[in-house]
Amino acid sequence: MGLQIIKPDTKIDFIGFKRTAFMVSALLILLGLGSLIMKGGPKYGIDFAGGIVVQVKFDKKLEVKEVKSALKGTKLPGLVVQSFGHEDDNEILIRTSTSKVSSADVRTMISDDFTKNLSGTGFEIQRFDMVGPKVGADLRTKAIEALYFAVLLIAIYISGRFEKRWFAAAIMAGGLFAGISALQLLGMSTTVLIFAALIITVGLCWYLRLNYALGAIVALIHDLIITVGIFSLLDKEFDLTIIAALLTIIGYSLNDTIIVFDRIRENLLGKISDSMAETINISINQTLSRTILTSGTTLLVVAALFALGGGVIHDFALALLVGVGVGTYSSIFVASPILLGFGPGKAEEDDDTVGAETA
Repeated sequence: MGLQIIKPDTKIDFIGFKRTAFMVSALLILLGLGSLIMKGGPKYGIDFAGGIVVQVKFDKKLEVKEVKSALKGTKLPGLVVQSFGHEDDNEILIRTSTSKVSSADVRTMISDDFTKNLSGTGFEIQRFDMVGPKVGADLRTKAIEALYFAVLLIAIYISGRFEKRWFAAAIMAGGLFAGISALQLLGMSTTVLIFAALIITVGLCWYLRLNYALGAIVALIHDLIITVGIFSLLDKEFDLTIIAALLTIIGYSLNDTIIVFDRIRENLLGKISDSMAETINISINQTLSRTILTSGTTLLVVAALFALGGGVIHDFALALLVGVGVGTYSSIFVASPILLGFGPGKAEEDDDTVGAETA
């Protein structure tokens, strides 16, 4: 028997908290979406927006305003100066949206201004990255597509894995292709198409009664929206590193949801209770030790990365910290209640009602 930190006979009524959990989720989602709307969308990093980023290390501590003042002569468009890493690292990150000035000229201008205006202060350019606006736009599109296809393939896998309905999953994929093709004919942008595709996927899962897939997909979308919303509230940038973190969150959240769903399916087959709600509660309690151990150890590692990993990995660790926590929460308080509302028990109740009316 594996390690258990929760007693096997624990009987926490998780389903009883579903309304409170939905209210908390709705509040977090609305705050995040409100922030995104007010700011005109996510704050894209150089990977997606294009431009130049320069990381400079000084031999003594300088205020951001001192560095910004020293760079006034460069007249680079969209110049942003911010501290980077830990306070005692003495590192500064410089960003500019220019794409018309060569990287060599930008490096020369920054070096000359620092030498002239920060006399007596040593510095070293540790990183110099340049991304063109066209490349940035392409990367942004590909990143959104990667998130979407991950969610779609998960919907197909869950439908076949738990409900043995590969044909229905194929119909869902076909319906999605038809819907997206129609929107493409209307000239919709790629971003609009991807979000429309997610809505169509959820709608088809509901219509085709792919209930396990519906619960898992809604939970994944829930996790992504909250993570992106928190990043917007904290005014953090989105780059390829954050997309990698979001894909990791999708995989982690799905793994946690599958563990709970698998136990629910086993208990439904074993008919341990006539009540679907009670079956789900028992299943969540039975997997609670594993959930806490897995999530707890993961969060400890990610928290260590967040606190000690340095500026380069800071935002990546923050995304995982939020995503793993929200993903564990959603497996219990989002995916499972949705399965209760649309799942096998609901289908059986509908069938019984129809049978009684026919008799």
